[in-house]
Amino acid sequence: MTGKILKGIAGFYYVHSKDGTLYECKAKGIFRNRNVKPLVGDDVEISVLDETERKGNIEEILPRKNALVRPAAANVDQALVVFSVTHPEPNLNLLDRFLVMMESQEVPVHICFNKIDLTKNDEMENLRRMYEAAGYPVYFTSIYERKGIDCIKEILDGKTTVLAGPSGVGKSSLTNLLYPEAEMETGRISEKIQRGKHTTRHSELFGIGNQTYMMDTPGFSSMYLEDMECGQLKDYFPEFDPFVADCRFLGCVHIGERVCGIKNAVAEGKISQSRYDNYRLLYEELKEKRRY
Repeated sequence: MTGKILKGIAGFYYVHSKDGTLYECKAKGIFRNRNVKPLVGDDVEISVLDETERKGNIEEILPRKNALVRPAAANVDQALVVFSVTHPEPNLNLLDRFLVMMESQEVPVHICFNKIDLTKNDEMENLRRMYEAAGYPVYFTSIYERKGIDCIKEILDGKTTVLAGPSGVGKSSLTNLLYPEAEMETGRISEKIQRGKHTTRHSELFGIGNQTYMMDTPGFSSMYLEDMECGQLKDYFPEFDPFVADCRFLGCVHIGERVCGIKNAVAEGKISQSRYDNYRLLYEELKEKRRY
C-alpha cells in the first residue's frame, strides 16, 4: 500500500493512504542502516500490521522530487515564508537567511507579510520594493480582517508548499484559516499518542484541496547557514545578477573591491541597502566559520 507521510513524532510516522486512512507507522531498521530518515512529504510503501488499530511499517521510501535540509521536508514545490509587518517587527536578517537557504536548495519562495491591520501603507511599500526588486513575489495579509487570503489560496493551488517563519507571526492562524480541519487533525494525532495539543513543534502536512498540500513547520528565531562557503553566498542573492558584469574582477565577492557593480548598484538605489548589509554580515559569518 502506498501513502504520504503527513507528520513524524518521536519515531512514529503518520501515513495518509490513497483511500484516506491514516496509519501510525514505524520505519524499518533498514533505513537506519542506509542512513536514510523518512521525511514529512515522502511518498512511501507501507505494510499494514493491524487494520483495526491502523498500525503499520514503512517498507520503502519512493523516489523523492527533492529533500530540504531545513525545514526537513520532501517533495515540495515552493515555500511561503510568513513574517509580520509589525508586532513583532520583521527581522529582515532572519528573512534573508531563509531566502538564502531556499535559493541554495532551488526552492521558489513567496513572501507573505501579515498583520497589515496594525501598520501603515508606507511601511508595506518599503518592504514590497525591497523584495520585489530582489525577484520575490510579495503578499500582504491580515488574518484578523481576512484580507489577502484569496491571493494566498491562488499561489497554493495545485502545489505542495512549505509554510515557514518565526513564531508569533500568524502561521498557525493562517493554517487554520485555510484548512479549519487542521486543529481537528492535530487533536486526533495528539489524542492517539497522548501528547499535548498542536503547537507546531514538528513539520506537518495538510491536504487542503485537489493536489494541494501545505506543510506547517516549527517557528524559528535563528537560522544558521551550514555547509556553505562564503564565496558561494553571492550566488544566492538573485538581484546581484544584472550587475555582476560591471565588476572589474572575475569572482568578485562584492565586499572590499574598489570597482564593483554590486556596490555601485547599492549606491544608486538599485539594490536594497538592507539586503546588501545582510549579505555582508552573512559573508563575514561564513568567512569566520571557515577559519575554525
